[in-house]
Amino acid sequence: MEWKKLLSDKRIRDLFKKPEPRKKDQRTEFERDYDRAIFCTPLRRLHDKAQVFPLEPNDSVRRRLTHSLEVSTVARDMGRAVGRWLEEEDILEKDQAEEQTRAIETIAATCGLIHDLGTPPFGHAGETAIREWFENKLKADKNFFKGLGQRVGPYVQDFLRFDSNAQTLRLISKLQVLSDLYGLNFTCATVSAACKYTVASDKVDNKYHDRSKPGYFSSENELVKLVRGETGIGCSRNPITFIVEACDDIVYSVVDLEDAVSKKIFGWEVLKDRLIKASVNSNPVLNECFVDAEKMIKKPGAVELEGKSRDEGMAQAFRVCAISVAVSAAITTFKDRYESVMEGKYHGELVEDSRAASLIKTCKDVGLEDVYRAEPNLRLEIMGRRIIHDLMDIFWEGAERDRNQTRFSEKIFSLMSRNYRIVFENAANSGLPEKYRCMQLVTDYISGMTDTFARELHKQLTNG
Repeated sequence: MEWKKLLSDKRIRDLFKKPEPRKKDQRTEFERDYDRAIFCTPLRRLHDKAQVFPLEPNDSVRRRLTHSLEVSTVARDMGRAVGRWLEEEDILEKDQAEEQTRAIETIAATCGLIHDLGTPPFGHAGETAIREWFENKLKADKNFFKGLGQRVGPYVQDFLRFDSNAQTLRLISKLQVLSDLYGLNFTCATVSAACKYTVASDKVDNKYHDRSKPGYFSSENELVKLVRGETGIGCSRNPITFIVEACDDIVYSVVDLEDAVSKKIFGWEVLKDRLIKASVNSNPVLNECFVDAEKMIKKPGAVELEGKSRDEGMAQAFRVCAISVAVSAAITTFKDRYESVMEGKYHGELVEDSRAASLIKTCKDVGLEDVYRAEPNLRLEIMGRRIIHDLMDIFWEGAERDRNQTRFSEKIFSLMSRNYRIVFENAANSGLPEKYRCMQLVTDYISGMTDTFARELHKQLTNG
C-alpha cells in the first residue's frame, strides 16, 4: 500500500458515474467528509442510543453520540501523531507531506465520528436481538431463507451474522438519502478507513481479528470492490483503520468505568480494588495510572474533594491518565508494525500488542463483570430485546406485503421510513433476491431507530 492511493479523494458517486466538476471550497475533500458526518441525521440520532446504559436518565452518563465524539477526538490526535512521524521518516510524498498528514488526521477523526452509526437501539444487546430474530425464524421454519441459497451462503449469513459495522458502511453509502442514492458520498479514502473488518459474512474466520466479523453485506459487494481498487488496499485493512479501532478500544474500556462511578454502581476505592484484583500479575502500567491520577487531583491549588465528588474526580483523573498512556503505547506499536501494516500482513490489534495491553484488558474485564452485567442494565437489555423482536415481527409483515396481499401489510409498509423504502425499491434491479431486500428493509428500519423511538413505537403498536 502507498499513501498517495490510500488518500484518494475520489467520491463514491464518481466510482459509478461520470465525475461532475467540483465547486471551489476552502476545505479539503476530507474536511468536507468530516463536515458531512457532523451534520448528518444518523449522527444526531446517536444522542438517544445507548453506549452502555439504555434509556439512561442521568445526563452526565455517556450516550453513543458522546462516545463517538470522544473517539473522534482521540483518533484525530493519534492520526496527527502518526502523520508527523511519517513526515519525519520521509515516508510521505515530500511535496505533499503536510497535506497528507492533515488528511490522515481528518480521516481518522471522521471515522471516529461514524464508527457506530449502524448500531441498532439498545446497543450490542440490540444487535444480538436482530440476529436472534432471524435464528428463531429459521428454527420455526426451515424454509424461512428459501430463495436466498444455502444456509452457509452470504445472503443468509448477512442476517444470521448481522453486524453493526457492516450496517455502518451500508448507512453511509446508501441509506442516508440526500440528493441521490449514494448516501453521504464520502471519499474513497474515508470509506476505506471506515471498514473495520475485511470479509463478507460467509468468510468470517476467527483465526484473524480483522476477519472475525462481517465487514460488509452482499448489497455493498460492488462498492467494496471499487473502493479497494481505488485505494489499493486489496483485501487488507486500511492503516488508518488500526488507529481508529485502537482509539475506540481505549476510550470505551476506560470511560465505561467512569460512567459506572457516576451512576454509583461503585465508588472509586471499590473500582480501584477490582482493577487490582482483575490484574492477574503485577501491572506496572495500571499502577502508573493510579499514581498519576492521585497526583492530578492533589496538585497545588486543587480543591480538596470528598465523598462522591472525590470518587468522580479520581475516576476522571484515571481516565485521563489511562487514555494518555494507552494512546502513546498504541502509537509505538503502529511504528513497530508499520512495515507489516503496509504490506497487509498485520492482523493484530495495536492496543493488544502494546505495553498497555494489560491495562486495557483489565478495564474491559471489570467492565464486563461489574458494569455491563449490573442488574438494572440487564433488565433494560432484556426489555430492549423484546421490543426489537416484536417490532421485527410487525414490520416483517409489512416488508412482505406483496406476498401477504392484505390492506394491513400495506399500511405497515407505509409506516417505515420513506428513505429506506426508496432504497429498497431502487434495489429492485440490483440482482439481489426479493426476499433478501425485504429482510434488509426491516433491519435498516429497526437499526435506524433510537432507544426512545423504538420503545414508544412498540407501546403504540402493541398497546404496551
